[in-house]
Amino acid sequence: MANKILGVQVQGTTIAEIQRRIQKAEDLGIQGVWMTAGGASLDSMPCFAASASSTSNLKMGTSIVPTYPRHPLVMAAQAQVVAQLAPGRFRLGVGPSHRPTIEGMGINFRAPLGHLREYIHILKDLLQEGSVDFNGKHYQAHATIPGPLDIEVMGSALSKGSFELLGEISDGAISWLCPASYLRDVAIPAMEKTAKEAGRPTPPLIAHAAVCVHENPEEVRSGLREQFGHPRLPFYQNMMVASGYPEATSGEWSDSMADGIVISGDEEVVAQGIQELFSAGATEVLASPIIAGEDKMRSLDRTCLLYTSQSPRDRG
Repeated sequence: MANKILGVQVQGTTIAEIQRRIQKAEDLGIQGVWMTAGGASLDSMPCFAASASSTSNLKMGTSIVPTYPRHPLVMAAQAQVVAQLAPGRFRLGVGPSHRPTIEGMGINFRAPLGHLREYIHILKDLLQEGSVDFNGKHYQAHATIPGPLDIEVMGSALSKGSFELLGEISDGAISWLCPASYLRDVAIPAMEKTAKEAGRPTPPLIAHAAVCVHENPEEVRSGLREQFGHPRLPFYQNMMVASGYPEATSGEWSDSMADGIVISGDEEVVAQGIQELFSAGATEVLASPIIAGEDKMRSLDRTCLLYTSQSPRDRG
């Protein structure tokens, strides 16, 4: 795995807690940390800005920031701060989120792929070229910044159409709990097809995965259900149905879904499961550790120890 990137999801309820976890990831030799933004939780970009000066090698990425609540120029203004404080280390992942989430804020959730196409176009022009002059169906954006920044603009993907879009225009696609077979059979072919048509290399695929070094399957399932809740959002359900789990439409984690989604078992089995994601075409595995069993800290420690053992400290 030495040529692949291993990242980990970071979360917390206070900025101090998040900073400690980001610093620990750097100290342990983890290659990348990712944060999710949404609702009224702490915003990921200010958290990364606060940790930029105390880290030097760690890549930091958003997975994701919902697009509908923020105009792309607002997103770009915030991203510039992190990109300047951590040059070459910040990856901006954006995505439309979900209809129930966005419309629950009173915002119209329409044409998510067309919306995301324009959004990424504006971000890449402004952040990577230094200026944007865009009039689209969903957005208008006219702005300049002092100069181009070293920042990658990525998008969230679950459906074949979203992988196709990101293969064509983005600097990377970020999946969510997709099995290796779905990445191999759906995601990668879709990205390769549109990248080839656009005359560009296929961008990286960051594969989000639930990971748990723990040998009791029932306790792993319980940990998944406790940490991830119920898969009731349509985008998630559609991906799981396409992955061979028709029962996903019930909005509950069946045992077979949990067993197929979580990479779990002893250290050797989990390492093999991570490797399967790379073999399917992932460039990076973004792990969300699942805490399981009565001794939850032991489960977490085993998972983190395995993960850090797979992350080369020398990143050049």
